[in-house]
Parts: sequence; structure tokens; C-alpha cells
Amino acid sequence: MDLSKKMGLLLGPIAFLIIINLPFHLISETGDPVVAVAVWMILWWITEAVSISVTALLPLILFPLLNVMSIDDVGANYGSPIIFLFFGGFVLALALEKVNLHKRIALNIIKITGTTPNKVVLGFMIATASMSMWISNTASTVVMLPIAISVIRLLIHDEDGFTKDDKNFALSVMLGIAFSANAGGIATVIGTPPNSVLIGLLENEYNIEISFLKWMVIGVPFSLVMVTISYLVLVKWMFPNKQLKFTASKQVIQSELEKLGPTSSKEKMVLVIFGITVFLWIFRTMINGIFPALGLSDTIISMIAAVALFAVPHNIRKGDFILHWNDTEKLAWGILVLFGGGLALANGMSASGIVDMVTTAIANSDISILLTASLLIVLILFMTELMSNVALIAVLAPVVAGIAIGLNVPIVYLLIPVTMASSCAFMLPMATPPNAIVFASGYIKVSQMAKVGLILNLISVVILIFMFQWILPLVF
Repeated sequence: MDLSKKMGLLLGPIAFLIIINLPFHLISETGDPVVAVAVWMILWWITEAVSISVTALLPLILFPLLNVMSIDDVGANYGSPIIFLFFGGFVLALALEKVNLHKRIALNIIKITGTTPNKVVLGFMIATASMSMWISNTASTVVMLPIAISVIRLLIHDEDGFTKDDKNFALSVMLGIAFSANAGGIATVIGTPPNSVLIGLLENEYNIEISFLKWMVIGVPFSLVMVTISYLVLVKWMFPNKQLKFTASKQVIQSELEKLGPTSSKEKMVLVIFGITVFLWIFRTMINGIFPALGLSDTIISMIAAVALFAVPHNIRKGDFILHWNDTEKLAWGILVLFGGGLALANGMSASGIVDMVTTAIANSDISILLTASLLIVLILFMTELMSNVALIAVLAPVVAGIAIGLNVPIVYLLIPVTMASSCAFMLPMATPPNAIVFASGYIKVSQMAKVGLILNLISVVILIFMFQWILPLVF
């Protein structure tokens, strides 16, 4: 264990005890215990002294002991409907990965976009972003990386060696995969964990529901814009490869597709279930309008898909199903616990009056709404370079909601761009798993990632401020 982790492990409980035993109140009698727990969680989340999912269990222990909330009320957050929405999404992703359908779809996208150097970069980026909408950005990056490395190795071993144009192409592909994995997840509710933390907070605390389709109305255009800008910055500005010509990449893509063989019956079954699920998510409101007794919700649709993948037989004689329960060993259970911890912390902040205090303070101040929104977007976007984005949103989203209420702004106007900002970490290898994975390939230096990442971070800030000011009032 490194020094920062050791320090964090000790500082978390020490800070908690200091705050609990102060001779005066930082906020209030009910608010101080929540602040103490939040500080402990933040210190453990930042230093990753223990697993971030283990840290998320602290409210379940401490809130009842400190009389903040009963164990029943705290526990309800860990079983919130939004957690089951994400569980269903995870199961769907698990099925796509198990039958290799995600890889087949990705390879076909690259094949369609073309095999000139810039088109190959674009193909990798579109394929990665498309997958990240439905499966974890880590999984989509892991799938694309070996295919990208195969293409890059063709350039290393060609007649002219590994030239500057070759290196620029390698950089563009690797960074393109990481950046589009980050941007792609923003497009859907299940694409990246912060989105679900926000949806859960809005439903639990404010009775505001954002449907799967409504999120896509703002999420998909934002992702498309960010993937397009990332592509242009990489291949036209930072790492152009004007003299590079090669056709061998076509052979690599074709050989990878041949390894997968013809589309299996299991792949077709998963594709049908996946297609029906997405259709129901998108047209749920319309279906409920025609059949009001149904009462479909995004969570119910998600769980229908999950159960179907375990219950619809592929071969009834052999008792063969698409998924078996032991497949869930690969499920990201820790993320589900992390959601619960984030919702519990938000609930504690609300119940103890912290959010009301922030609301009142902002309401009594003379702060420009646009300036406040801009500062929050910048703060969270650059903070997410250093700590888990889901942990960051879990801690700050309730506070941002209080600020929005204090400014007399609809809370979704402020919370949506701030949440999206938490997924726009392009600068550092440790900021997101995709950044770390492509950095580990050895083709990228930290300085190169930081240089391009800073440009994209600043562009993201401008787009999110524009969204806050002009786009969200049109949608909501």
C-alpha cells in the first residue's frame, strides 16, 4: 500500500471523529454527523484507501448509529429502482460480451467506415462510442485495444519502419478509443454510472423523472459532438498523418471477423432481446399512452430484459440458456453498491438540512446564475481528473441541487451539465479506466494525453455552458 492510501486510511476516521466531537456546530446538530460521514467518504474515495464500493457502505453503518436516519431508510437507497435499472443494463452488457456480439458489431462498423488512415481512426471511435452507450466504457476499450494494436503493428513492421506519420496515427487511434469511450457513455442513462446516480437523486429526492428517451435527446447529440470534435482535434490538428497510406488494415479487420465465424443462434437471440429492450426504452411513453394499465418504467423494462436472458432457453432439451447465474461473477456488483452509497449520502444531506442551508445561502447572495453554472462545470470537470466521477457526483449533486434551488433555476438545468462534465475527463491516465488502458499500451506519453485532453476539457466546458444556457430550457 502506497503512502497516500495509508494516509487516507487513517485520515478518514480521524477527520470523522474530530468533526463529531467539535465543541461547536459546523452546520447544525443534525447536519454535522452527515458532514463527518461525507468527509470520511471523500478522503477514502480520493485516496482509494479501500475499494470505493466499500466506502459506499459507510452510510449504512454510520447514519443509524448517529441517528441521522433509520437502518430501513438508509437501506432503501441500496435497493432503489434506479439500481435495478442499472443491474438490468449490466446483465444486457454481460450477454453482449458473452456471445461476442459487441465485437462483431464494432468490427463491422470499422469495416463500413473505410480503411484509409483517418477513416480507420473514425471507425474505431464510432465503434467504441456506440458500444459505450450500452456496455461499460472499460469493456468497450478492452475490446477495441487489441484490434487497434494489430493495425499499428502492421505499420511498425512495414518497409519504412515506424515513421512520424505512423506514430501520429497510433496516437490518434489510441487516444480516439479512450476519448470516444468516455464520450459515448454520456449518451444513455445506463452508459456511465454518474448518469444513473443523477437519475436516482432526481427520482428519490425531487420526484423528477427523466425517461431513457429524454436523456438520449440531450445525451446522444452531446456525445456525437464530442466524438466529432475529438476526431478533428486528433487527426487534423494535433497528430496529422498526411503522407500515410496503407490498406493492410482491411485484412486485419476481415481476419478478426473471420475468427468470430458466422453469426450464431445465441448472438441472434441476444440481438433480438437487446433490440426489443432499446425499442421499449425509447417508445415507453408512447406505449404507456396507448396502454395506460401497463405502467411500464425504464427499470421494469431493464429487469424484463435481464430475466429473459436467464429464462428464455437457447436449447430447452439441454437446459441451455443465454446466461447462467454463475456468469454474474463478472457483473460490476461494486458499482451497484456505490450507487446505493451515493443515494444514501444525498438522502442524508437532504434529511439533515444541509441542502436547505446551501439553498438559503445562495438565495440570499447576489451571484450571477451563468457564472455560478460555469464555475461548477469547470470545478467538477477538472476534479474528475483526480477522483472517481461517480463518487464525485454522489457527493456534489445534492449540493448542486441546493444551489439551483437557491438561484431559482430548475435543478435539471444545472445538474445535467454538471453530471455530464464528470464524464469529460480527457487529460490524465488515472482519470478514467479507458485513459488508463490505452496509456498502458505504451504508445502514449502522459504529456501527449494531457495536451490533447486539456483542449478537449476546455471545449467540453464551452459546450456544457452553452447547453445550460440555451439547450436545456428547450428540452425541459
